[in-house]
Amino acid sequence: MPRVPACALVALFLSAVLGSDGHAQTSPFAEARQAAAALPRLHTMIVSVRGATALEYYAKGAAATRATNVKSVSKSVISTLVGIAIDRGLIKSVNEPIVRYFPQLARDPDPRKARITIEDLLTMRSGLVSTSFDNYGSWVGSRNWIDYVLSRPLEADPGTGMEYSTGNSHLLSAILTKATGQSTWAFGQAAFARPLGFTLSRWPRDPQGVFFGGNEMLMTPGQLLALGELYLNRGRRGDRQLLPASWVDASCTGRGRSRFNPDQTYGYGWWLRDFAGRQACFAWGYGGQYVMVFRDLGLIVVTTSSTVVSDERRDHRRQIFDIVERLILPAVGF
Repeated sequence: MPRVPACALVALFLSAVLGSDGHAQTSPFAEARQAAAALPRLHTMIVSVRGATALEYYAKGAAATRATNVKSVSKSVISTLVGIAIDRGLIKSVNEPIVRYFPQLARDPDPRKARITIEDLLTMRSGLVSTSFDNYGSWVGSRNWIDYVLSRPLEADPGTGMEYSTGNSHLLSAILTKATGQSTWAFGQAAFARPLGFTLSRWPRDPQGVFFGGNEMLMTPGQLLALGELYLNRGRRGDRQLLPASWVDASCTGRGRSRFNPDQTYGYGWWLRDFAGRQACFAWGYGGQYVMVFRDLGLIVVTTSSTVVSDERRDHRRQIFDIVERLILPAVGF
């Protein structure tokens, strides 16, 4: 029998334990990675367990450093900035009525609007008719986004039922601009991004120059992971308490339930849902942009996906959730 060269033996050994892309097949996350690679809309999946990267998948053209439109994950970032501003005394509290920032509400024919608080905006319980879904186009096509939102009629008393509306988050961006004396981007860059070790890209603004509060932010998968780590560590970054732990806890406490997603509740710009009996606090953007934080497991799951409008996105969402429940959680040891 001819002798097999040593280099060939090494190659055979490596092919047995590594896949064609060089990722270990013996990893408990190998099946999750394989399932992720089979999703045509998925661009990125990162799994971090107790601070160590356990799975890192990038589709062709994607990378940890390549910025993507994270859609409504932006709302979770805006919530974070509001928490920092309150901690610094720039905003009094979540109980502060927004009429302080928008005095025109005091002259509105509906006196209930003057009772809308910052917490009502964070929890999507302002009571104002939504500017999302079928109303989104007319809102972003208007000449003044702030006036458009504030002029919407109330369909419920403030602080009661939840109605998802990007306009609520945009009002928070305008409040941040007024309270901090700088743009939402500038405040976010100095108070959030730089302490986490990255530069926050500029994103679109409304006709009056207010940075879009709740959509269209550009972030890389690595930056999304840093956001998840901040919430996993209850607001700490190294030896610095960047965000109050109480804010993280409040953000991950459900206060309302969406009529479109009855299995989920909503906190301060963050969603909550059980996966196989384990609660995740997560940021969610259209099309499959996720930052899932399982605080009791030390687990973070980040995904970025295509934002192309298609009915396939609903199946894509279910497939991501299935990978988390059926493959990732068992691999963590749950």
